[in-house]
Amino acid sequence: MDTHTGTDTGADPDALRRRWAATAAAAGADRDPAPYADRLLTAWAEPQRRYHTTAHLADVLARVDVLAPHAADPTAVELAAWFHDAVYRPDRSENEERSAALAERALPELGVDAARTAEVARLVRLTVTHDPAPGDTNGEALCDADLAVLAGRPEDPDHPGAYAAYTAAVRAEYAFVPDEAFRTGRAAVLRQLLALPRLFRTPYGAAHWEAPARRNLAAELDTLTS
Repeated sequence: MDTHTGTDTGADPDALRRRWAATAAAAGADRDPAPYADRLLTAWAEPQRRYHTTAHLADVLARVDVLAPHAADPTAVELAAWFHDAVYRPDRSENEERSAALAERALPELGVDAARTAEVARLVRLTVTHDPAPGDTNGEALCDADLAVLAGRPEDPDHPGAYAAYTAAVRAEYAFVPDEAFRTGRAAVLRQLLALPRLFRTPYGAAHWEAPARRNLAAELDTLTS
């Protein structure tokens, strides 16, 4: 993504379609996965998105690859990554629930069994809080993959995963919110994150992303409140 007009340049749609087809096959799908990929990619490219774009989807999928050895069911985690922001309106609070409901409709149609469909929907709903229970390795992998952007390098604003680009994209998604209200709301979110005993639950996330993410969050909070 550029910095940041909403032009989604960070993901190759053909590569994403191939990846979806492979994941659907691994999940036991017995119908043509291509129409489902097209619908998902269309959703992820809606014009109101500035951060929650196909670039974000591709980034989360790449992080899922890194964390897959930690998960009990990496295929369910990957499917959940595809659906976790498939429904997204920045002015609404029920995005995760609607995204989970979409997975509950689409995956059985595709031929995915009931148990894995239920797990995917559970994981999507978990991204409301990013607070998996101890031992929930699938939840830990998905939540860590989704939050890994917090550890982006602030000194490299042109990098798609950089923290500066992330914060600019988030502000662009909430352009309809006045500056003072946005600063207040964003500061509350940052304080809530910093108050967590751990941002990242997987061993990899704890080792590689925890410290830089906390530095980024603290620096942003200081900028917003100074």
